[in-house]
Amino acid sequence: MWYAHRPGRRARQIIGDGAALLWIALWAGTAVTAHRLVLAARPAPHERAGLPLLGPRMTGTLHDAGGRLADAAPAGPAPVQSLAVLVAVALFAVPVGLLCALWLPRRLRWTRQAAAARELAATEDGRELLALRALVRPLDELARFTDAGPGRLAEGWREADPAVLDALADVELRRLGLSWP
Repeated sequence: MWYAHRPGRRARQIIGDGAALLWIALWAGTAVTAHRLVLAARPAPHERAGLPLLGPRMTGTLHDAGGRLADAAPAGPAPVQSLAVLVAVALFAVPVGLLCALWLPRRLRWTRQAAAARELAATEDGRELLALRALVRPLDELARFTDAGPGRLAEGWREADPAVLDALADVELRRLGLSWP
């Protein structure tokens, strides 16, 4: 389960996921652009200029020898290409890594909690555990979701009153943005 059942929570989750994808796409585009800019800024190979005091025949021979030497050089990534890759990886990895470190654990935690709550809500004992989890929440949170006072809720939980257990379990499910299975 990736999204809540309740519309408000689901909308916030979808907006958050969309913003995360947009953030990743933005930094991927920035990294590709930076890679291309670094490669475009590399120095041009030396132009063949005439050598003074030597005849045109000697100049051509020297240039031909230089061209053969350049062709014989090992083909590997040039320092500019390595720099371009390094810049692109850094521009992508740092902001996306921060996003994954902050947003992803919270999103995965909600997913695990929601799946566990759905499983618990389907069983009688699980309903009691959900009710207990709701009962240990701060009183102001509990008061927002139920009309009964905390004393009545605690007493109903101890006596295993089905109506109170259902109300408390519903509080916990609503906190997660879920509804009864």
